[in-house]
Amino acid sequence: MSDIEIGRGKRGNRSWAFDDIAIVPSRRTRDPRDVSTAWNIDAYSFQLPVLAAPMDSVVSPDTAIAIGKLGGLGVLDLEGLWTRYEDPTKQLAEIAKLSEAEATVAMQKMYSEPIKPELIKERLSYIRSSGVTVAGALSPQKTKEFAKAVISAGVDLFVIRGTTVSAEHVSKTQEALNLKEFIYELDVPVIVGGAATYTAALHLMRTGAAGVLVGFGGGAASTTRKVLGIHAPMATAVADVAGARRDYMDESGGRYVHVIADGGLGTSGDIVKAIACGADAVMLGSVLAKADEAPGQGWHWGPEAHNPELPRGERVQVGTVGSLEQILQGPSTSADGSTNLMGALRKAMATTGYSDLKEFQRVDTVVAPYNA
Repeated sequence: MSDIEIGRGKRGNRSWAFDDIAIVPSRRTRDPRDVSTAWNIDAYSFQLPVLAAPMDSVVSPDTAIAIGKLGGLGVLDLEGLWTRYEDPTKQLAEIAKLSEAEATVAMQKMYSEPIKPELIKERLSYIRSSGVTVAGALSPQKTKEFAKAVISAGVDLFVIRGTTVSAEHVSKTQEALNLKEFIYELDVPVIVGGAATYTAALHLMRTGAAGVLVGFGGGAASTTRKVLGIHAPMATAVADVAGARRDYMDESGGRYVHVIADGGLGTSGDIVKAIACGADAVMLGSVLAKADEAPGQGWHWGPEAHNPELPRGERVQVGTVGSLEQILQGPSTSADGSTNLMGALRKAMATTGYSDLKEFQRVDTVVAPYNA
């Protein structure tokens, strides 16, 4: 990685975002109908390499089921409105009507309602009754407190998702979550993140995680760069974590950890480039928040937006572009990469001559910044 001088006393790495790179066709092309977008993690198989982000504007129990039936995986936020209120439709409608000036304070108040373990069980059991794979997410701070309720509800995949998750959290005031011990004691696969560097990802892989989330999520609604000064250009981040996966496979004797890009994925082209950089799957937020069925009703926000002490996200208006099925599988009525995401992925794979996702990770890429 190129190292450049910021000033006499500081150097930094040159990193690339998805907008800075492109894929390059090779000598072979294929029929898109011959291309597979199937993906599996642990014992669970999916027709689409898509996880819906655990955000209240994206995933409700009903949309989790709908995404599962379309071939993806809906991840329910177990610290969201659905586990705080018996029927959160009133709160969701209110969020959609809030003015910009009052949104943050009003959301902080709504999310101050305590999380109810019985609602965690109820929501996950409802999703399970539909026959789709069940996934729920908690932050590292809440994982120990509510993990028993999650497991007893029969979750298939457990996601631990935060702005930054490390394998070596240090605290003088409270007992830190021991990720390695926690994952070892669970009977279900755990996906954990975000991580954005080779070293951080390698340490997370060593905890026994089945998958690592790359990035800090919520790109469209996040102000993490403004508030904390933290940012990870995603093309470099995904490629670095894919490098950690390769080295961990050698170190562990062949154990494969899935790399899941989480953030900076606003169009189908971004999804294509995430997989080209080494991702096995993508976690999508804002693009799915644009669905007619999305609980955000044309608005999008993440858990950072209602943090009681330091909000680092906003409620943003994304509008609607079509049904979940149109967004994921088409047909598309626009040329902006917001719908038929998987059709675009299949077309890109076919155009470059690859038949499955693992092969496509080897596609040629170029650095071609738009502003160069």
